[in-house]
Amino acid sequence: MGLAALGILLYITYAFRGVAHAFRFGVAAIIAMLHDVAVVIGVEALLAHFLKWEVDSLFLTALLTVIGFSVHDTIVVFDRIRENMNIYRRLPYETVVNHSIVQTLVRSINTQLTVMLTLLSLALFGGITIRHFVVTLLVGVFSGTYSSIFNASPILVVWENREWRTWFRRPARSN
Repeated sequence: MGLAALGILLYITYAFRGVAHAFRFGVAAIIAMLHDVAVVIGVEALLAHFLKWEVDSLFLTALLTVIGFSVHDTIVVFDRIRENMNIYRRLPYETVVNHSIVQTLVRSINTQLTVMLTLLSLALFGGITIRHFVVTLLVGVFSGTYSSIFNASPILVVWENREWRTWFRRPARSN
């Protein structure tokens, strides 16, 4: 998986080479992808405990598919950010990113809803042999949609505005 992450990072950096700090787009996509992998593995651990499901080749196939969906959806949002950075040069970076998310939100939700409805029908009518695979994909597609919108893009904004300290700051205690 490390080589795949490196390949994705290099590809996104190359694809966004016309943008300042193209490397950040790749790193943000990798962080979003790792979030999705962590969510899928966490839910899988819970299901393994309660439903006695085991990790098998179908789970690994589902995990790789989730990675593909996640990176693809993240690249769609990032591509819109890149386009809007050229159009809205005078706007603050966070405004451009927010505008880009709003523009791609309906597309992202519609695409993932189509996939999720198909997976839901497979889970209900597909039989017991693929249920584990389909449930894993359902969790991953949901997580991938969430992370491409709410994780990857905010990471770019925080990095661009150099707000790491304020982003990770602990809230003040109230007595």
